[in-house]
Amino acid sequence: MDVDYLVIGAGPAGLQLGYFLHQARRSYRILEAGPAAGTFFKTFPRHRKLISINKPHTGTTDPELNLRMDWNSLLSDDPELLFTRYTPRYFPHADDLVRYLQDFAAKTDLDIHYDSRVVEVSRKDHFVVRDSRGRTHTAKRVIVATGPSKPYLPDIPGIEHAEPYGTASTDPDDYTDQRVLIIGKGNSAFETADNLVETAAVIHLVGPHSLRMAWQTHFVGHVRAVNNNFLDTYQLKSQNAVLDGDVLDIRPDGDGFVVKVSFARADEVTKELRYDRVIAATGFRFDASVFTEKPALTINDRFAALTPEWESTNTPDLYFAGTLMQVRDFKKSTSGFIHGFRYCVRSLHRILERKYHGAEWPHVDVALDDLADVVVDRVNRTSGLWQQFGQLGDVVTVDGDRARYYEELPVDWVPGFADDCFVITLEYGPDHDKVDPFDITVRRVAQNDTERAFDAAYLHPVVRHLRDGEVVATHHLAENLENEWTGATTHRDPLRRFLAQRVPVR
Repeated sequence: MDVDYLVIGAGPAGLQLGYFLHQARRSYRILEAGPAAGTFFKTFPRHRKLISINKPHTGTTDPELNLRMDWNSLLSDDPELLFTRYTPRYFPHADDLVRYLQDFAAKTDLDIHYDSRVVEVSRKDHFVVRDSRGRTHTAKRVIVATGPSKPYLPDIPGIEHAEPYGTASTDPDDYTDQRVLIIGKGNSAFETADNLVETAAVIHLVGPHSLRMAWQTHFVGHVRAVNNNFLDTYQLKSQNAVLDGDVLDIRPDGDGFVVKVSFARADEVTKELRYDRVIAATGFRFDASVFTEKPALTINDRFAALTPEWESTNTPDLYFAGTLMQVRDFKKSTSGFIHGFRYCVRSLHRILERKYHGAEWPHVDVALDDLADVVVDRVNRTSGLWQQFGQLGDVVTVDGDRARYYEELPVDWVPGFADDCFVITLEYGPDHDKVDPFDITVRRVAQNDTERAFDAAYLHPVVRHLRDGEVVATHHLAENLENEWTGATTHRDPLRRFLAQRVPVR
């Protein structure tokens, strides 16, 4: 057996997992298709501006708090390995991320085999992996950290005539005076449209679903403000438009294309529109073609179906790290992005350590009468619960007058971890995305309102008591404008009373 763990991909997720395996002195190897770490980001995003924020100046020197505003750094014990040291730009250039990832790989001395694209993965009693250089690797476990690397194309007749987002020209002059249709309503579609506003005659974006803005849904994969200038050109009648409906057909017509669109809201049922160019900005999917036995897929076959441990539902010992983890919180939290999955990868590593090596989940012992203060101090600093809202939670188990405090477990996995415990999360209110946050006619819960804390829409701490996997009691800490849950009467005392009611000190 070559290694215990074979990681496919040396992007941010592969590097992050490799770091933890390296620190634990486990037997591992990383295979990377490209000549260096972070190859994907040499091409994407096409217009080279990241939407993952970078904020070196936060007003605090607390490294944990700073990670709340640093969406690109990987987790490590080295204070020098922070992306914030690479550029001051709030929305960084993608080349800066490539440089950072390559430095991270080199400085952590990870075992990476470059120019080693995986061409086949088979499994009997162990995994056998062949790479493009003709080498064979054997491993007890495989972790796929490639991301959804294959373009996802919807089932539209004539879609082959559309230029893929990944190869369409990014030179605006190539579109001068042209009519351009962009299929998609996500950030890749909008960044493409913004790039063409000054040169294209007409730009239409089309998709069957309602446009969703990240500032309202709190899902950072929805359209970001930095990419939505195009909406001004639509609403202010500047020849551009967002079409709500399905593309039924794309067919060549002379030097251009005729596209049939079925409108969802307009009076006309269908309409044929002519364009010079059609671009498909419809996202990516997991490429399962290298597996001799295909892992089960889900969400239009775009992702592997995963257990709460991020393990394939039908292939034992096959795990997934990075953006492919988002299947567990699809369009709800942040597992599709570095600032989210870096914590999921750490949790995955702890699961692997516990499952295969008998290691305990890291924890601290706490006196029960100090527990409320420990919880409050934790939620005021944590970056993991902050970034992975509602998906990762701290767990507290109680034995007599002592408690054990465990950090950052997958919430869906907790019932198998402890029969009787408290789970601490940071969460938005259940209907936080239903109301325009800038509509001042809609009333909201006042900050520090302890009586209505359960109704708060903004991010706030939630403490649940679980018994045999069922929630038996819930406590919400009051919402606070500055996210400082420190008040004695508004935060600490109500939590202390809740905990005392659930587990009186004996």
